[in-house]
Amino acid sequence: MELAVRHQTTYRYATPANQVSLLLRLQPGQLDCQQTRSWEVTVNGTPVTEFPLNAFGDGEGFYHRRGAFSEMEIVASGTVETQERHGIVSGFLQEAPLPIFLRQTKLTQPDAAIHALARSLAESEPIPRLHALSARVREAIAYEGGTTTSATSAAEALALGRGVCQDHTHLFVSAARSLGIPARYVSGYLLADEAGHALRETHAWAEAWVDGLGWIGFDATNGLCVTELYVRLCSGLDAHDAAPVRGSVYGTTEIGIQADVMISLAAPSGSQQVQQQQ
Repeated sequence: MELAVRHQTTYRYATPANQVSLLLRLQPGQLDCQQTRSWEVTVNGTPVTEFPLNAFGDGEGFYHRRGAFSEMEIVASGTVETQERHGIVSGFLQEAPLPIFLRQTKLTQPDAAIHALARSLAESEPIPRLHALSARVREAIAYEGGTTTSATSAAEALALGRGVCQDHTHLFVSAARSLGIPARYVSGYLLADEAGHALRETHAWAEAWVDGLGWIGFDATNGLCVTELYVRLCSGLDAHDAAPVRGSVYGTTEIGIQADVMISLAAPSGSQQVQQQQ
């Protein structure tokens, strides 16, 4: 399957900024389940072409600018060919040691409720156990936008009982690690399914390590393993660690952000079925 993506992020500053430094994880990796056919990342029209691999095997680009400016527009676009691998994600050119992915962060630190949720799983075999965990996470946190923020932890989302894909992923990762299963947070894109469940932003899911198989992607928000409808950007220990765009700006205090994502199924004729995410 060939997917076309255009992801635009615009930052507007109330007063002109005089310096910005950006860390961009906007380059889809070349993996067994996906191959980038064409891709370009620009910042205010200037191409960012170098994406060296970080410790997790994900490409990272850097952008730095000095001088007065009131807007910063970041655009990542191109086409990616994806394959159905039954959730297995392999082909990384570089891998971090597995114990790193047992490390909890402020956003994934388990409390008594998360430990209880993890211990309640009756399944003992790895794959059924992880599917059961994904289902339990989906039951525990009802999908409801606007109820949590980027600073909401897994424990807080579980107590609230509502959240979005970030919260589902944090809870899955937290509970898996508490069971001794290496797990990580993944950011990327998802094409809307045939039922019309539209997204409004980049998507998030988890990858858990299973001996003998490797990394397997679990999307607790949708209750399934990743398929050819997913485009993987980057991973980390939590949402902050796996943010597609991070950076620092100097000389201004008020920042407005607008993000638009268009993902499409590229047809052989060149026409496209477009889903816009705003």
